[in-house]
Amino acid sequence: MLGGGACLLALLTLIGIPTWAHMIQHHAAKRAPVHETLALTLPPAPKDAARAPAPVWHSIEVQPGQTLSEIFQAQGLSGADLAAVMTNGKDTGALKTLHPGDQVAFLTGAHDQFEGFRYEPDSATQVTLKVAADGKLATHVTTLPTERRIHFAHGVVHGSLFAAGEKAGLSDATVLKLADVFKYDIDFFKDLKPGDHFTVVYDDIYRDGKYAGAGGILAAEFVNAGHRYTAYRFKQSDGSVAYFSQDGRPLRRGLLRAPIAFARVSSHFGLRKDPVLGFTRLHKGIDYAAPTGTPVHAAGDGVITYRGKARGYGNFITIKDSPEYTTAYGHMQRFAPGLHVGSHVTQGEVIGYVGSTGWATGPNLHYEVRVNGKPENPLTMTMPKPQPLSGKAMLAFRAQTAPLVARIQLIDNATQRLARVDNQRTDTITAD
Repeated sequence: MLGGGACLLALLTLIGIPTWAHMIQHHAAKRAPVHETLALTLPPAPKDAARAPAPVWHSIEVQPGQTLSEIFQAQGLSGADLAAVMTNGKDTGALKTLHPGDQVAFLTGAHDQFEGFRYEPDSATQVTLKVAADGKLATHVTTLPTERRIHFAHGVVHGSLFAAGEKAGLSDATVLKLADVFKYDIDFFKDLKPGDHFTVVYDDIYRDGKYAGAGGILAAEFVNAGHRYTAYRFKQSDGSVAYFSQDGRPLRRGLLRAPIAFARVSSHFGLRKDPVLGFTRLHKGIDYAAPTGTPVHAAGDGVITYRGKARGYGNFITIKDSPEYTTAYGHMQRFAPGLHVGSHVTQGEVIGYVGSTGWATGPNLHYEVRVNGKPENPLTMTMPKPQPLSGKAMLAFRAQTAPLVARIQLIDNATQRLARVDNQRTDTITAD
């Protein structure tokens, strides 16, 4: 009789080894797999660190009469931020005489903190200032690809200069620049007469085929009360740009007759009955009535010799413009920030704002010019005139401005022909 082992062997031999192996695999496949779970204590998953939002650029368009200081204040920024920009930027002189329509931009962080500033000192240059890791401003200057398109216009004054400019197709920014060019010779509030006319050659700036803003006045002619004034833009050998009359004399004078734009003379120079004190005495300057807050400009290049309160004058500034000439400004609402005794100012720079401090019956600017300490009438006195161009500079001026002189003459001739035709038509209609 076979034992158990022998029986098993005999059975395997009977069914065959491969069949036996298949049965083993089939049986194993039917068995449920056994999984073991090991419990582990893991640290909590780290949370994604909250990312601070990236600083954002905000563009601001300059409004009429607005200064850079006011723009900074409107953004909630401090005088220290403004001072940092003015001492670290390139060509910051352009920021002292902003024009309506100019663009500046601010870079602010998540909590509205100052991170940077961007501006364009000229149409082809962009200056970007950004706060670096050390807290100082880093400057980056970019040359912008621009296209300048030259235009011309002719206008006749019937009411305001702005109305005449609009009818001639000029933007308000270009009208202001036209007035700025002739401000040494014409008071556009007091001297403008019906029938005055102007011819101007100017350019506009385009980027990528789109209008990007007003350019500058290239040449202009203004006939005021029958007197012809001319202005031609000239780039000198040192790179500076200025306006000269057709005979090569600089338009820029030592002093402005009116340090405030488009204001009305409310009180003239000379003896008058003082409106506050009630008795007659010498009024040593000119009073210009203007809305409170209107910017007051330095009449010339000079150094501030007094800034503070003065009896009768209220908030008062005096500027030494030359060894002989001193200018004074009174009744101001407030001073421009950053100025103090000893500060150097340039002609046209904002030094304060119209107010009614001191002995004033309303908002106005009291403006004085003193020659060797003696008060003179700013509207009638002879202002110091700079010397005309000569030698090589005069030859370069004539060569550079010759095309503009020809264009102005061409426009004048065309408008005169049109005027004669209009007059003939009027005469014919009247005769009929």
